[in-house]
Amino acid sequence: MEKLQQLYEGKAKKVFATENPDLLIVSYKDDATAFNGEKKGTIIGKGVVNNRVTNHLMQYLEANGIPTHFVEELNDRETVVKRVQIVPLEVIVRNIAAGSLAKRLGLEEGTPMKRTVLEYCYKDDALGDPMVNEYHILAMEYATEEELKLIADYSLRINELLGKYFAELGVRLIDFKLEFGRTSDGTIVLADEISPDTCRFWDVATGMKLDKDRFRRDLGGVEDAYNEIMKRVFSK
Repeated sequence: MEKLQQLYEGKAKKVFATENPDLLIVSYKDDATAFNGEKKGTIIGKGVVNNRVTNHLMQYLEANGIPTHFVEELNDRETVVKRVQIVPLEVIVRNIAAGSLAKRLGLEEGTPMKRTVLEYCYKDDALGDPMVNEYHILAMEYATEEELKLIADYSLRINELLGKYFAELGVRLIDFKLEFGRTSDGTIVLADEISPDTCRFWDVATGMKLDKDRFRRDLGGVEDAYNEIMKRVFSK
């Protein structure tokens, strides 16, 4: 399968058309951004890690009943995916208080949540991806009531599956972001990526951060953290 014209370039990926109108090629970049694009940089090899880890985890989720947009990994940086209409929501799944939640609610980072928390943000860079609730989503018709319930159910199931998966690798899944899309027949599937860019991973033994927070917070060792996650994921 060959890349044709570029359809889109985002912060972390480029998307290309193919000869099949229902399939796209996603190419992962090493560019890194944080704080809605205010901080920019490069994480060498990030594209390779995010592509390969995402594909591995998407296949794992598919095998456990979660439909995804994954079709085929072409090489270290490029993957064929189903063309979807992205539901304009980011779903944030939180198990441990960290990042913006800890700051917003005055919680010490690392505070366990009594139950999993789902948050929704409207995908709009110009607006800073504002948080919305179910009432906003239905009123603005970002998703139907049935779609929103399915997205929530999938998100909680993904959390259950990935939480156990990473626990076996000595990694705590603190929180993570998901995006979903509609295929040509309207089926809701998991899209985007699952990687150190979109998840908070802490080492169980040391508490060391193994994710994009190392870039956001200038902690150093960013490439090593990303590569450590890939090494553990492919150790199973």
